[in-house]
Amino acid sequence: MRTRLALAAAALVVSASFAQGSTIKGQYLEARTCSVYTGPCFGNAEIGLAGKEAVLAWKVDRGTWNDVALDGLSVALVLSSEGTLGFDEVFDMQAGKIESVILVDEDATSQQREALVDFVKQSAERLTQNVRKVETVPMSLENDHLAGKGVFAAGELAKIETRELRQDDCVCSNELVFYLPLTEVDNFSPAYSKVNTFKGEGLNKRWTAGGERGAFLATFRK
Repeated sequence: MRTRLALAAAALVVSASFAQGSTIKGQYLEARTCSVYTGPCFGNAEIGLAGKEAVLAWKVDRGTWNDVALDGLSVALVLSSEGTLGFDEVFDMQAGKIESVILVDEDATSQQREALVDFVKQSAERLTQNVRKVETVPMSLENDHLAGKGVFAAGELAKIETRELRQDDCVCSNELVFYLPLTEVDNFSPAYSKVNTFKGEGLNKRWTAGGERGAFLATFRK
């Protein structure tokens, strides 16, 4: 009997811990200006030359952050660095100074905007040491994981569009996930970035990229 009670108590503790640690979940989409799924020889050739820009976007399906409900809202982080953004499971990222802009859903209240900005800073602490601007814009993000299709838009400031990887995207038959996503996510899969653009202010840089295996679709849960 005591054993049963102990097991039941342990299960309640685990359940409570899981619930407490998983208060927010949703969709994630990331696009970089280099290939994240590629052969090591191609990946090594881009280090220090490409991949210095990225757009990271989250959409909250359900949950709260700092006790603020964020259901249905989106937020994005736009990055520019001195070196290539990216790390694998062996080598640490050597991107140098990283500057960023945070884009927040215009449908959010002032309290929700504060929570979304804090969520991004906590989720990507290493990438948000130099936030140059926080801007409110209309936002949308939709992921179709089975089709590898992700579509993100932050007004006219930033856009991502992806498709699934196909057999004819294979170049050397030695492709792998050369870089991991830039923030902690779940269920990530690489995709082909058709569009990856940033036309906003704050980074002294704008870009129109795409046409490479440079994106990730994922989910997040915290």
